[in-house]
Amino acid sequence: MLFLNRNHRLSEKAIGFDQIDKEWHWDNFIILEASVASILSLINPSVTNLPIWKTSGIISCVIFHIGLSEPLYYWLHRLLHSPYFFQHYHWLHHSSTVNHPFTAGHATFLEHLLLCVIMGVPILGSTLIGHGSVIMFYGYVLVFDFLRCMGHSNIEVVPHHIFKTVPLLKYLIYTPTYHFLHHRDMKTNFCLFMPLFDVFGKTMNEISWDLHREISSNEGKKANAPDFVFLAHVVDVMSSMHVPFVFRSCSSLPYATNIIFFLHWPVAFMVMLIMWAKSKTFLLSFCHLRGRLLQSWVVPRFGFMYFLPSAKDGINRQIEEAILKADRIGVKVLSL
Repeated sequence: MLFLNRNHRLSEKAIGFDQIDKEWHWDNFIILEASVASILSLINPSVTNLPIWKTSGIISCVIFHIGLSEPLYYWLHRLLHSPYFFQHYHWLHHSSTVNHPFTAGHATFLEHLLLCVIMGVPILGSTLIGHGSVIMFYGYVLVFDFLRCMGHSNIEVVPHHIFKTVPLLKYLIYTPTYHFLHHRDMKTNFCLFMPLFDVFGKTMNEISWDLHREISSNEGKKANAPDFVFLAHVVDVMSSMHVPFVFRSCSSLPYATNIIFFLHWPVAFMVMLIMWAKSKTFLLSFCHLRGRLLQSWVVPRFGFMYFLPSAKDGINRQIEEAILKADRIGVKVLSL
């Protein structure tokens, strides 16, 4: 949602369709997780009889994670950046030019297996010592995958003032900026989720927290004015669900109607009504062409509204405000 997050973006590059195609099978790791869990359940049916909640299980899971999973991942990650393993395996993960949550799952089968082991240590360890629970199992998996996706976001979502209030916290949880630096230089910030292990291994990037503060707080951040703006409107409710921030996979197939659209049509219709009542022209997408920044802005009006006499004044006002804004920020060319 560029209209919300453009000032918190880490890389100003756009995600191309070639990257979308490369990351098409981002969910392989999720499928592998489910397969491994199913096999374990078949081998040992007793794991399906875990209690719903056990406080001791949560505590033991955290201990196993900090004591085993974090250091194991750190050293395996450093090993994957050695010439042989990077050239044969880890290069695929780093081939994505712009970080995206799906990038977290874009890796080779060997790396997915290693990640399954790292994730399995706290779950199996806690279960084998008699402290397993359903909440621990699903909670750990969900938090693990969420943090990996968050770290691979191209948006800084962790506010800097949290670390200012609790300084110790910046050694216990990483941020998208922190992991972005790893993808940029590939020589620092190897940790799983806890920068503390980069401190121990002397591999923390020195600018990690200064850059995080700068991006999170918008210090000196000013969005570049585009050279060219294409001012468009929404065609209809169905086509509105092709925008990248709704279904990215569907956005790369612009003229195809997916059955999932029919299920979400009522929601999209309600959003249309809200846009009609409240929304202003917003930034939808951008690209760089021969050194020029091109943006697409969307007037929050749908095709059928242009045939409603009562909607004419509102549409004209939206277009006029968009043109004046473009002129004010220094846009050179605007096209309807």
